[in-house]
Amino acid sequence: MRQIFLDTETTGLNPESGDRIVEIGCIEMVSRRLTGVDKHFYLNPERKGDAEAIKVHGLTDDFLADKPKFAEVADELLGYLAGADIVIHNAGFDVGFINAELKRLGREPFHTIAGKVTDTLAMARDMFPGKANSLDALCRRLEVDNTHRTLHGALLDAGLLAEVYIRLTRGQDSLVIHHDDGPSTPQAELARDLSIFVLPVIEPSDDELAAHEALLADLDKASGGKTIWRRTAEIAMA
Repeated sequence: MRQIFLDTETTGLNPESGDRIVEIGCIEMVSRRLTGVDKHFYLNPERKGDAEAIKVHGLTDDFLADKPKFAEVADELLGYLAGADIVIHNAGFDVGFINAELKRLGREPFHTIAGKVTDTLAMARDMFPGKANSLDALCRRLEVDNTHRTLHGALLDAGLLAEVYIRLTRGQDSLVIHHDDGPSTPQAELARDLSIFVLPVIEPSDDELAAHEALLADLDKASGGKTIWRRTAEIAMA
């Protein structure tokens, strides 16, 4: 299964009032493994950014002035996203902004491009009802290191979301990434394949086995002979 973890940064909170996308970050995962085939765009929003939004992501009007417009990257982005399961935290926000951009270009809405949209905020609310479920809160709860996140950034947040998603869906401690001989990317630090390690098996000594049996005997005596492991052993031998 091909999944794309997507995040956007914007000039403000409301696409209906003319706010625009200023950054898009995408992280690709195939069969629950990061591929390193990612997409990242800074975009000229063709309008001034809200001061509060700039405090969040740090992308100033001057910085974005010479960046491409959404129309210039639309084909590349949509081709990359086509048919994938798009995983987004608070999907309604990002999809609303993308749909507004697509509408300006006379394009079909987002759901016709994506194979599926998965909202991790909805997943988290089901799993942790009544608790804070922002991306930062989930990173803390699921022990995903986000100490380097001083400002919001679309590519950084998409990478954190990939780690959070793995832990939400299977309890896996880390992502496994295969770069072969390709160039290193920042996402390589997100993962490590623990299967390469061979763990030694240390057998107990005779003294340790005797101490263990003595402890079990004491527990059995204290329970009046009602310990489950003794009864299970007797049944197995019968």
